[in-house]
Amino acid sequence: MARKVAATLIPIPGSPTILALAVIVDAAIGDPSYRAHPVRLIGGTLTLTERALRRAGLDGYAGGILLFLVLAAIWVIGVTAMLITIGAMFPAVTWVLQLFLVYSLLALGDLMRHVWRVEQALMRDDISAARQAISQLVGRDIERMDAGACRRAAIESLSENLTDGFTSPLFWYVIAGLPGLLLFKVVSTMDSMVGYRTPRYLRFGWCGARLDDVMTYVPARLTWLLLAAAAAALPRCSGRKALAIGFAQHAVLPGPNAGWSEAAAAGALERRLVGPIWLDGRLVTETWLGEADDPPAESHDDVVRAMTLVGATGLIAAVLSCAAL
Repeated sequence: MARKVAATLIPIPGSPTILALAVIVDAAIGDPSYRAHPVRLIGGTLTLTERALRRAGLDGYAGGILLFLVLAAIWVIGVTAMLITIGAMFPAVTWVLQLFLVYSLLALGDLMRHVWRVEQALMRDDISAARQAISQLVGRDIERMDAGACRRAAIESLSENLTDGFTSPLFWYVIAGLPGLLLFKVVSTMDSMVGYRTPRYLRFGWCGARLDDVMTYVPARLTWLLLAAAAAALPRCSGRKALAIGFAQHAVLPGPNAGWSEAAAAGALERRLVGPIWLDGRLVTETWLGEADDPPAESHDDVVRAMTLVGATGLIAAVLSCAAL
């Protein structure tokens, strides 16, 4: 009965089979970059809509809200209606399209591969290649980064994007099916493209940034618990420290959500993260994340353990999500 009610309320409810296959494909081949990628198309729609709104003088809060409404209408309502229409005539085609979309909107496999490319460059003692690779993951001055700083940045990006690119999409797919997943990706794309605290985007990007905070609020805290559970089961990791450091230091980083998974990873690995960060030629922070007595993350082994931790956490999240569906 509950399943029938959910199917009535959600036009395209989540499927455990589709989700399991999407996770397997993401882990096996990652997320290839091509012009017609759904996230790129959402970004392209955002850019065109932003230009139109600014030309109309809607470059403040109202413009940002309208931007969200337009993107949601196109990418949530429009895509859902298209799939329902196709499904009425060709159910198998709709099933394949759903699998393609769910797979395309998960981003853990490709992230793991990129972190490993950073590590491979460092294993060759090619600090220039490592810096170039890490520049695609973080926004900071790379010229000052040594091997240790590159590895810390890779681990930080891996743990933060576990929430943004994997557990949050899973959460919203379980809660609201494909429309929920599409809505999260619309909001996430808005946050990454216009959610800046700059004069140009402070008001226009407010809607996207705040919606992203809201939609990531519960998944961020679930990721903290999942990281602790994975750490408790893995050798040379600490579930206790993941729980304690995640709870105690999540507010060290800006924003209500990013710190939960990063602080939990620092505790789980028993290594300090972040440290000195330079941006536009000036030192913006010297804050360390993790227990003061722990050494900073800077070795090959630290990266391998971080990848194992995040992979195990992702697996637990995927299994629980399939079970919930």
